[in-house]
Amino acid sequence: MRTLTSGVAIAAGVLLVSVPLLAHHGAAALDTGKEVMLKGTVTEWIWSNPHCFLQFDAKDDSGAVRNWAVETQNPTAMTQRGWSRTSFKAGDEVTVTLEPVKNGQPIGRLLTVVLPGGQKLIAATATTPP
Repeated sequence: MRTLTSGVAIAAGVLLVSVPLLAHHGAAALDTGKEVMLKGTVTEWIWSNPHCFLQFDAKDDSGAVRNWAVETQNPTAMTQRGWSRTSFKAGDEVTVTLEPVKNGQPIGRLLTVVLPGGQKLIAATATTPP
């Protein structure tokens, strides 16, 4: 009986820990399926766990410059796609395709980046969670 009780306690603990992990990778805030392409200038490339972030300035429809912050996967996954800590530096001109958040803030999930020389870096597809 003690083994059964221990097993149930362990299973309950695993379930309690796994729920926040699933929530962390949810896409509810994203306007999934909508892709936005922006030309801009890199302000910062953050290469860190659990996710990398690209920040860049781009003009919106009214011509105002907005600073975007787009999330992608962890450094290990990005390295497997050909990205690196030195993929970008402040001042680089880039064309970014992203899935925006629903509330209109300049935030989203990074899908692809095209560098000035034409090299295309793929971060994710619209159906691949970061």
